[in-house]
Amino acid sequence: MNITTVGIDLAKSVFQVHGVDSREKVVLRRQLRREQVARYFGNLAPCLVGMEACASTHHWGRTLERLGHTVRLTAPQFVKPYVKANKNDVADARRSAKR
Repeated sequence: MNITTVGIDLAKSVFQVHGVDSREKVVLRRQLRREQVARYFGNLAPCLVGMEACASTHHWGRTLERLGHTVRLTAPQFVKPYVKANKNDVADARRSAKR
């Protein structure tokens, strides 16, 4: 599995993760609990990680960068145009992977 880009939707306890390869094919859809995130990304090859900026984003961004990943944050006002239908965690993670 060659993941190049991962989108992650942060929540209180369960995070949604969506990964694509270099051809934009979905290769990862996963739900992680807060305590599993650092361990999971520590075992993942370095890649680009996108997430919507929120209260805990900077903490997770620094954590993932320490593990070798490149992190890109998107301000909430720039996420709005990508919303096609109902807003949910899985769709948010998928949109983060596309940015």
